[in-house]
Amino acid sequence: MEEWTIETWEQQREQNALTAFYLYTPMCGTCAVASKMLDVIETLLPELPMGKANINFLEQLAFDYQIESVPCLLINRDSVVEKVYAFQSVPYLYEKLKK
Repeated sequence: MEEWTIETWEQQREQNALTAFYLYTPMCGTCAVASKMLDVIETLLPELPMGKANINFLEQLAFDYQIESVPCLLINRDSVVEKVYAFQSVPYLYEKLKK
């Protein structure tokens, strides 16, 4: 998964009806598991624009979207942003992200 900046996220949101942005921190054990789950999703949904970013470097984004914890997946669907904190399973994420 590609590392995105805030600008990349905003650009992808404008260009695509469905976009996902994964926020993590390197020291988060749960984030490591979530990253592996999203690698599978990326393989299953290659057409889905999906990026990731270390939230430690995106303080303004964390403030703007009121990110409460990591891992967090921001899903932009037709300009409405949904926050997912519980990554339950790959099938759960797949259902959330398929068109």
